[in-house]
Formats: sequence, structure tokens, C-alpha cells
Amino acid sequence: MPRPLPAFVVCLVVTGLVACATRSGEVAPAPTNPAEFLSWDCARIDDELDLVQQRAADVAYSVDERAGNNIIALGVGVTVFWPALLALRPAGLDAEELARLKGRDEALRQAALSQGCPPAGDALPAARAASLPLAVGERLVYEDRKDGRGAPSPWVLRLTALRRGELEYWLDAPPGSSASGPWRQDTAGNILAAPAGALQWPRLLRNQLALGAVMAGDIVVVGDPLARARVRGQVVAIGPQTVAGRRFDVAVVELFGDAQRGGYSSTRLEGAIVVDRVSGVLLRLDLRSAQGSFALQRRLVRVEPAPAP
Repeated sequence: MPRPLPAFVVCLVVTGLVACATRSGEVAPAPTNPAEFLSWDCARIDDELDLVQQRAADVAYSVDERAGNNIIALGVGVTVFWPALLALRPAGLDAEELARLKGRDEALRQAALSQGCPPAGDALPAARAASLPLAVGERLVYEDRKDGRGAPSPWVLRLTALRRGELEYWLDAPPGSSASGPWRQDTAGNILAAPAGALQWPRLLRNQLALGAVMAGDIVVVGDPLARARVRGQVVAIGPQTVAGRRFDVAVVELFGDAQRGGYSSTRLEGAIVVDRVSGVLLRLDLRSAQGSFALQRRLVRVEPAPAP
């Protein structure tokens, strides 16, 4: 895997705001011919709809991030609500991209209707589930170290369901911690729901992470409104790698930002997050900060098979 870039390279993030916004009503779908998809079967149409909507959500979140509106509710899910995305008043290339995606979405739905395709539902098709690096029932065993020092403690996720755009787990936190319960992530690696006391990054990562891609978002402690870190990141390495005996398509994202201290002051945060680009599975999390809630080293050490029925 390529060596991570120096930290100063990660800081070269474009943050300019667009001066002239296009009104949402002026963003019309860019026409796409449904005939392009008439030879596709229903499964392929459903898969392409997922990709289109994931990309639309990424674009909309980027628009919202730059404008600082925080309009979009967390956890858009697989089915996006187009009026809400266009209400962000995208402009320029963002408006063009959303218009193109909306046109493609409408054409795909027309093709599905003409072929009599049933509703896709939220269950992940068996063929796509088989392509993922894990299976339902398997346990992802991590080692946690606070401040990167001391003896590790176990932190375990058991995969309970595979859905379109999401993976559902049950979290077994380290002994002495109350952070156990349902855990949900999207296929980009964002944590959509987690038990109180757990770290959560609800909209930090993007789908199909590419080398050099930049992003921004929050890392929070669930249930603690004063524990929040504002971070930016850049993908500094990608490529296949074997972790815990499994083959993953890895993306390494270098992180930097500020962690709040009681809501009144902040301290520096830096580190990295490593995820699988196919499933979003967390492979490693390294956070360094004087704020104890954001000083953690978490590494996937093994994947245990599902128990026999």
C-alpha cells in the first residue's frame, strides 16, 4: 500500500463557498432515455438505483457541508427524498450533477415499471451479500486501547442483518462499559446508530472513496451533547489488504480537526480511520487528542465464524 502522505498535504482542502445559488425549483432533471435500461433485468436496475441515490446523497451532503446549513437529517438511507436534496439550493457543478442523477433515477424507475419489476425491498440480494467480506452471524473482534497505551480490551460487533445500503450489528462493548446494543452503519462506513457512550460519525465518509478525496464531518459521543469533534479528512491510500484473515479493499483516511472540551473550549484531534471500500466495515480507528473521549486506538484482530445452527 502506498505510504500515507504528510499531514500538511491533507490540509489542502477546498472550502470556498459558491457565491450564486440556483433556486431549487430551477434544478430540473437532466433527461435520460429509459431505453438505455430496457435490456437490464430487475436486479441490475435495483443495484443501479442504489448507486444513483447514494451518489445523490453524497453530493447533497457536500453542498450542505459547504453552506453550513445542516438541513439534511442524518441517516438518509437508500431512498433519498429529492425535494429535500434540491431544497439545498445547489449551484454550478453540484446542480448539474444532481440534475443528471435525478434524470437517471427517473429513467431507471420508468424502465423498472415497464418491465413490471417488484419493489426492491430493503433486504440485500443474495448475490450482493455473497460478494461482501463478511456474512450474517460472524463476529468482528477488535482490540481497544485508550490513549493507544495499556492493555487492550475487547470490542465486538456481531453482524445481524445485511440490508440495501446498511449493515446491522449487535455491539458488545468492553467490560465496564455500558455502550452495548444495536449498531448500524452504511456501506460507506458511517455509523448511523449506536448505543449511548459509543463513538459515532454519522456523515463523515463518502461512498466509493477515491485516492485524494476530501471530506468533513463530526465524530460524537452518543448521548453526550458536549462531546463532539469537528474533523476533516483525506484519503491517503487505497488498495487490497488482508486484515484479520480477510481480504478487503482498503481506504485509509487521515483525519485532523478539533475536539470540544465541555462545549467551551477545544483541543487538537488527529489520527486516521481505515475502512473497507466495498462494505464500509471498520478495520482500524486511531484518534489522538487531549480530550479523553477522542483518544482511542481500535483495531480489527480477527473475524469469528457464525455459530453452527
